[in-house]
Amino acid sequence: MEFIFYFFPVFLLIYHLIPIKYKDVVLLLGSYLFYASGDLKYVLLLLLLTLCNYFMGQQIHKLSEGYKMHSWQRTERKKKLAFIISLDVTVLLVFKMLAVFVDSSLFPLGLSFYLFKMISFQVDYYRGEIFEKTSFLSVAVYFSLFPQVISGPIMRYNEGTEPQNRIYCLSQLEDGMKYFAAGLGMKVLLADRLAILWNDLQMIGYQSISTPLAWLGAAGYSLQLYFDFWGYSLMASGILVCLGFDFIENFHHPYASGSIGEFYRRWHMTLGRFFRDYVYIPLGGSRCRKNRLILNLVIVWLITGLWHGNGVNYLLWGAVLGLFIILEKLFYGERLKKLPVLRNLYVLFLIPLTWVIFAITDLHQLLIYFGRLFPVFGGTGIAVNTGDFLKYAGTYGKLFLAGGLLCIPGVFDFLEKHRKNPFVIAGLLLIFWYSVYFMASSGENPFLYFQF
Repeated sequence: MEFIFYFFPVFLLIYHLIPIKYKDVVLLLGSYLFYASGDLKYVLLLLLLTLCNYFMGQQIHKLSEGYKMHSWQRTERKKKLAFIISLDVTVLLVFKMLAVFVDSSLFPLGLSFYLFKMISFQVDYYRGEIFEKTSFLSVAVYFSLFPQVISGPIMRYNEGTEPQNRIYCLSQLEDGMKYFAAGLGMKVLLADRLAILWNDLQMIGYQSISTPLAWLGAAGYSLQLYFDFWGYSLMASGILVCLGFDFIENFHHPYASGSIGEFYRRWHMTLGRFFRDYVYIPLGGSRCRKNRLILNLVIVWLITGLWHGNGVNYLLWGAVLGLFIILEKLFYGERLKKLPVLRNLYVLFLIPLTWVIFAITDLHQLLIYFGRLFPVFGGTGIAVNTGDFLKYAGTYGKLFLAGGLLCIPGVFDFLEKHRKNPFVIAGLLLIFWYSVYFMASSGENPFLYFQF
């Protein structure tokens, strides 16, 4: 509420009134103020990592200057790149371990996301994809950009970093606010209310729920996570559009996918591109022998699991997804493409099961939940209420209907295409104020991806 009604309107007014040459100064100060309000004790860490990465980036760029590089220059560039990436990864690993073995509150807000931007910056500089020498101001703004610093999307440095390349007009501002309102509605009116279903199942105890309710809970958590993070991404990208940047798409109708591999090309797309461009392809990608391809995918998905959390369940989640993607690539992926309806059902069946693994950190409780999902394999319940499904389906049916409609590509695409239509604008205004009402009356819930 403080962000919506105090920080952002004041910041937006100052940002658009200030001359272009000072916009990045305002953006940097605003970003650090925003970060400090959420995690004051780690502002210095963000600044120190920014200084280290900027300095090393300049060293790499300096060694790249000239018509032709000598062998010693290439060697030095590789050494400096290896050093700074090792430093960034070490910082991430140290804080991950502190969070696991000492106190979870020791993990700095947004560390995983801004360190990935730093690694992306270094590799792009090394590869020559950032052509010009960068200023400290533009690099610091890129690393700390307040709409993205906590949970992404993971933007590349070249995506509108320079103020003169941004678009400043009323239609841009209007579009950004529409995306923000849509994302806020997804978070508050869908994700937060679906979260109550999952919380209820935890309170009841997984051993006491019926099989139909277990499946409803898995579907509900799948939609909750989707609209929580898609909502955040729309809000963050909407704010960026208000500031003159291009819209960054982070989700593209993943539940309309026809394979697990396709699902993760559409889900959290900027993270997927990061792992593809900076881990998978450097390892050899798909253009290698079968054994090497399997190893590359195993490495990528184990890292993905570790990045998302510290529990064994996250490693298991990454391993299961990696296994299905390997099977699709090597065995039945081409056959899936020829089964237009069955391939979608395949995804809609498997993905909620993987999200259950993602959600339940206690392995014993995870086994109990899967026992309720598949009672034929020996899962037994204690005092199971066979009518619980109808009760919860009646309570949450409207949310499932609304969420299901938004998962259909044509529905959201139609609304986006007609976002200048007066009825769509009126609908978004209603969604915005209804969301504000819910936040004021029921409290504010943090975004799920804040923990990563």
